[in-house]
Amino acid sequence: MSAGAIPLWQSLAGGALIGAAAAALILLNGEVAGVSGILDRALHRSFGEQRWRLAFLLGLVLPAVFAGPGPIGWQASAPSLAVTGLLVGFGTRLGSGCTSGHGVCGVANLSLRSLVATLTFISTAMLAVAFRHAWPLQ
Repeated sequence: MSAGAIPLWQSLAGGALIGAAAAALILLNGEVAGVSGILDRALHRSFGEQRWRLAFLLGLVLPAVFAGPGPIGWQASAPSLAVTGLLVGFGTRLGSGCTSGHGVCGVANLSLRSLVATLTFISTAMLAVAFRHAWPLQ
């Protein structure tokens, strides 16, 4: 295994936890676990009956706060991270959802739109990795 690689069991456990959380949210709350939609509604509406959104979002961030972000393969500058974040936000608006909403929940519901979106995410990520390996920044 290369330095910084995440063991397979950790990836499988993480995927199982994401799936379990998505299933629990829809079973207990009737809501799809689309992170971009949850964040958007949390920012643009009063919490009142939506306190679960804050709890959900905190549940995404707090593990990294306490356990650390895990192995990081390369460092990025603050401006680079800001541009990346803006591009991701733009992409989730353009695609009407994010990887969690389309890839986890939409594909599980056999949504053709979500399948196309997920294949687009995966293809774009594969191209980005290939580009990065072909032309390293360092």
